[in-house]
Amino acid sequence: MIERIYILENVDLVVFYGVNNANMQLIKTLFPKLRIVARGNVMKVIGDEDESELFLRKIREIEKYCEEYNSLAEDVILDIVKGKTVPLVKQKHLIIHGINGKAIVARTENQQAFVRSFEENDLVFAIGPAGTGKTFVAIALAVRALKNKEIKKIILSRPAVEAGEKLGFLPGEMKDKLDPYLQPLYDALLDMIPGVKLKEYMENNIIQIAPLAYMRGRTLSDAVIILDEAQNTTTHQIKMFLTRLGLNAKMIVTGDITQIDLPTPVTSGLVHAMQVLKGVKGIGRIEFNKKDIIRHKLVQRIVEAYDKYNKIQHKEE
Repeated sequence: MIERIYILENVDLVVFYGVNNANMQLIKTLFPKLRIVARGNVMKVIGDEDESELFLRKIREIEKYCEEYNSLAEDVILDIVKGKTVPLVKQKHLIIHGINGKAIVARTENQQAFVRSFEENDLVFAIGPAGTGKTFVAIALAVRALKNKEIKKIILSRPAVEAGEKLGFLPGEMKDKLDPYLQPLYDALLDMIPGVKLKEYMENNIIQIAPLAYMRGRTLSDAVIILDEAQNTTTHQIKMFLTRLGLNAKMIVTGDITQIDLPTPVTSGLVHAMQVLKGVKGIGRIEFNKKDIIRHKLVQRIVEAYDKYNKIQHKEE
């Protein structure tokens, strides 16, 4: 009789163990000769050496599947333990599997071009109207890089442009005041990473979400760094951000140049940066349009109606 320890490192424990520990109970029934004790991410197995070795090998395979697909069904466990091939549904243009195994894919041609540009360049500008999936795809690419251990952390940032309310007059501490600006980033992450795992990542600074002002003075290495809503940066802010790029790091800058909230006559840093950096090697640029809008079909009509109205207004002026 020997005792072996196995540590689960890369999976969400709630997904791995299953509802009411159903997956763990099934695993125990499949290895009746072993005594298996699981607490948190530590599994202890006691029994015959050969049987224990088989158990550990199968647990590695189950963990790898769970990490890849973010889900774990009982039939998958049975197939892996019995040595059968697990049937996999190939998804075209797959980026990662999100919560409950949901496939997150590049759905439009420009989203697919965005994925390719990210793979080929260290800095990518993704520009376009609301609803085109710029931020969502950017975060999916960052999460994929983290899961594949290509980087050590994800850093997400937004400029905290005040839209009608002064930060100083909003209730709460600084985090409470800034969270409304950063909520869309949290929402996207929660579609891709289970809540418990996301909390762990954030507590350990593996995923960092901060306003743009917090980027000053830092060199960001071994990371994917995303600047969202970049149309609301000043020229000095975006230059500061872009020069934070460190070794083994990639940047994605997203924005909608038709939705600039800066006070006149302040120049948008995004517009200025795209002019200054045009043609620079290692920088990709993807321009989304109304055809890429993948929210409710009414969103596309709303965008088109506003475009039409603005054109009429300009003609009248």
